Amino acid sequence: MILLWLLVIPLAGGLLAWPAGKLNPTLPRVISLAALVLDLILILPLLHNVTPANLIAPGHWLVGFDAPWIPSFGISLRLDLDGLSWLLIVLTLAIGVFSVVVSWKEIQDDVGFFHANLLWSLAGSIGVFLALDLFLFFFFWEVMLVPMYFIIAIWGHENRRRAALKFFLFTQGSGLLMLLSILALAFLHDQQTGKLTFDYFALLTSQPGGTFGYLVMLGFFIAFLVKLPSFPVHTWLPETHTEAPTAGSVILASILLKTAGYGLLRFAVPLFVAASRDIAPIAMWLGVVSIFYGAILAYGQSDLKKLVAYSSISHMGFVLVGIYTFNYIAWQGVVILMIAHGISTGALFITVGSIQKRLHTRDLGRMGGLWTDVPRLSSFGAFFVLASMGLPGLGNFVGEFLILRGTYEVAPLIAIFAAIGLIPAALYSLIAIQRAFHGNAAEPRTLPDFGARETIMMIALGAAIIWLGVYPQPVLKIAAPGLGNLVPIDTTAGLTLTRSGT
Repeated sequence: MILLWLLVIPLAGGLLAWPAGKLNPTLPRVISLAALVLDLILILPLLHNVTPANLIAPGHWLVGFDAPWIPSFGISLRLDLDGLSWLLIVLTLAIGVFSVVVSWKEIQDDVGFFHANLLWSLAGSIGVFLALDLFLFFFFWEVMLVPMYFIIAIWGHENRRRAALKFFLFTQGSGLLMLLSILALAFLHDQQTGKLTFDYFALLTSQPGGTFGYLVMLGFFIAFLVKLPSFPVHTWLPETHTEAPTAGSVILASILLKTAGYGLLRFAVPLFVAASRDIAPIAMWLGVVSIFYGAILAYGQSDLKKLVAYSSISHMGFVLVGIYTFNYIAWQGVVILMIAHGISTGALFITVGSIQKRLHTRDLGRMGGLWTDVPRLSSFGAFFVLASMGLPGLGNFVGEFLILRGTYEVAPLIAIFAAIGLIPAALYSLIAIQRAFHGNAAEPRTLPDFGARETIMMIALGAAIIWLGVYPQPVLKIAAPGLGNLVPIDTTAGLTLTRSGT
């Protein structure tokens, strides 16, 4: 029942925050913080749950919930939590708290409706990480996206409506492909067993093969590829990030992109083991292309927010490579990198939003000398740029190293090319630091530095990224049983996940 409350609280919080904004603009902010903190209080102790012998889900699961929803169509409210989903939900709630804090003064219009959409989008993300009924998963996938459309379209910048429409078309179009694949998989299982169901554990046994299995798998693969995003279906991301308000960019980069990586791990690979192995070389090379493509375009940007957006494409390329290695070490790296990227890139978008608020520009050519004007902002900004670059001792480095280490065991050439892609990442990162924070200011100015609220927030994010880099073992230990739940089983060929080196 506690998993249901994790969803109900932010959904109800959104319903309360919307009308509360008409009474007092501070109330929606307080309600949002209270809802997210309450969810954190509920989920943190679940990590220590001992799986009972009669748990409804097989495997290493912390807690589960199952109730009929539309039984005539085999649809249920099936929610299950393991270490992997626990980590991503905690990341979602923590980033949600920071998003509320960062929008405290930035959002002044329709404050209630803004926080309602923010909470509903986060609730959808939590549902994505919990749902193990595929129809329910798709439902939360849509719940997550629609509020983000409103956040971009209403509170974004100059070209917000165009960016919101592009975001909606890409994500909804690819989501339709996934829905068709979900229906096809359920109907296939109905033909095989005489039982119509969308239950994840039941559908795992179907393992469709041949052309049909390949086509059904592609519906999932393309939907998650668009959301990741990966070349060549990435074109919605830079414009969406550029036009979104700061909180929207933070949630989009830190949480919504991770739902795609999670979807590939949880659904696309285990449900279609043979087809996923067939497409693995293509997927890994697409990841390599994304690494180079995102890094090179980031290098050429004068808009700091676009630079960070393109860097996300590059970093998510490592995630795509790691997932399709079918290697346990690489999968560990994927988990670490998704969390570290969520922290570091979220912090970078907070920094860019703070710079834009002070300078009214994102143009690197109009910055320069910020270290003299705003030393705290600049020091945090430079730190998180280095973290995103993959500086040793910080979380991103651990994730990328594990991915490359695992990939080298499976596909050495791909690992070598992916490693070379770190060179342009270092170039655009160091150039961004130089142009934004060092040198001389383009014009005389007096700017306010980070106050106590922003400083505490950035210290917390910085401490998290250092902890991940110095001592990632607790996260790996938490994720390990969850990765065990993802071990794909091909009933025809006996294929299993590579665990070499562990």
